[in-house]
Amino acid sequence: MGMQERDMVNDVLSMTKASMSDYTKAIGECSNTSLRNALTQLRGEAEQFQNQLAQIATQKGYYTTAQNVTPQDRQQVKSQLSQGMTGQQGTMGRQMK
Repeated sequence: MGMQERDMVNDVLSMTKASMSDYTKAIGECSNTSLRNALTQLRGEAEQFQNQLAQIATQKGYYTTAQNVTPQDRQQVKSQLSQGMTGQQGTMGRQMK
């Protein structure tokens, strides 16, 4: 059960970070003031949620903060990021146009 919960928490953290990024892109492309304000509020709520969940995950040992990262962790994240960047583009920008 512990490993499944850890995986779920880390998945939710990743999805929340991705949505925050999508909100930021959408805000940058939005010319409608009320929609822009709504997106800004949603991004703020996502940031608060992500922060609270990250604190809980850190307390449970599910999530490694930057302070606790080893050189091996850094290399793993670096390779995961480079793999994720190839061919992966956000859909929010296309939806907004």
